Amino acid sequence: MELEKFMEIRELFCQKYPEVTEGKMMSSPAIHYNKKVFAFFSRKHKMVFKLGKDYPLDKLGVEVSKFNPFKKKKPLAGWYEVDFAHHQKWETLTIKALEQIKSN
Repeated sequence: MELEKFMEIRELFCQKYPEVTEGKMMSSPAIHYNKKVFAFFSRKHKMVFKLGKDYPLDKLGVEVSKFNPFKKKKPLAGWYEVDFAHHQKWETLTIKALEQIKSN
């Protein structure tokens, strides 16, 4: 179910935005904007979004956690993961991540 929801969102964004393409991030399926990853599906079956270090997370209205795929390193700066329990927010967060990467 989790992967299917991610794939549905990725397909929607690839159809809607010509500069958005399918890709990979750490061997996981990802969504790219001009060859840069802004969202992907993690091995923990969560969706991960690049929102930036200074993004006002309290305004998202959903529980997010810093994305940390490493055992002995800090989390990836500006990357946040959202559990499938909040999948109804995944599409909105994908839009926010796309807007963020477009503005950089």
